[in-house]
Amino acid sequence: MTKTALSVLTVLVAIVVIWYLAVAPMNIRVALDHAERNGAMIDPPSAVERREMSNWVLMVKNREHIAAGYSLERPRLPTPVQVGQELWRTTGAMVLKGRTWSKRSLIYHGWITLQSTFWGFVLGTTIGIAGAVAIVQSRVIEMSVMPWAIISQAIPIVALAPMIIVLSSQVGIEGRGFPKALISSYLCFFPVLVGMVKGLRSPTAEQLDLLKTYSASGVQRFLKLRVPASLPYLFTSLKIGIAAALVGAIVGELPTGAISGLGARILIGDQFGTPLAIWAALFAAAILAGVLVTLIDRTQQVLLRRMGMRS
Repeated sequence: MTKTALSVLTVLVAIVVIWYLAVAPMNIRVALDHAERNGAMIDPPSAVERREMSNWVLMVKNREHIAAGYSLERPRLPTPVQVGQELWRTTGAMVLKGRTWSKRSLIYHGWITLQSTFWGFVLGTTIGIAGAVAIVQSRVIEMSVMPWAIISQAIPIVALAPMIIVLSSQVGIEGRGFPKALISSYLCFFPVLVGMVKGLRSPTAEQLDLLKTYSASGVQRFLKLRVPASLPYLFTSLKIGIAAALVGAIVGELPTGAISGLGARILIGDQFGTPLAIWAALFAAAILAGVLVTLIDRTQQVLLRRMGMRS
């Protein structure tokens, strides 16, 4: 456990260091523009000449202005501290003020996205498991369904999302909840399908033959051997599926013109030129994904331990 924590912390420190190093070249042009408006001398003084120079050359020529890039109100790339402050301002600070469900709170927007994620995950998981059972039980279904399932993943979700929204409105389905859940399930079902197929086929020929010698029926072999053997594969797929479902819910909020949800916050932040709002929403989505994956992982450990299996 200590080694795992050390490895995670090492990677985290490396990411933060690289992030801080990237802030200076990303923000140098904005910092120089601000310094010029405040009357400072910039090298070169012409904005046209600066556009033709690389960020690195500008940093060398204007070393005294590099530090200003770490404290901009609207930076191109905010620092981790700025993102953390914005995240706290729109979550913890809102809770302390009694405004947890304010439309400025990321907790409220996260809850909106979580609802679509949940229903999309349920729908995608159901379709994935049902499809896997059918594929394992029937060679004809495998040959007819599996290629289409693979082909479906080649369609960009950004292109598919507007089509789903338009078709939903055409068939009389009002509201944004169902289209978002459908988009979410689209990204979720495939990893569940593939993982479940692999798990149901994981029993060896010797194990299947042993049950045959006990005169076990096809249903008994499926329930007593294939299903228990598939659970580790299923939970691994569910961890991928829940993260994919969250991404689908966020993407589904972008073309719908939604004003609530993490995707809506990202879109609004882009429209109004507030990068900090975008980054805070992205981090909130990452935290939410981590919580959901952790819940599935804990469920896996408890269930498999009770079944006498190693997780």
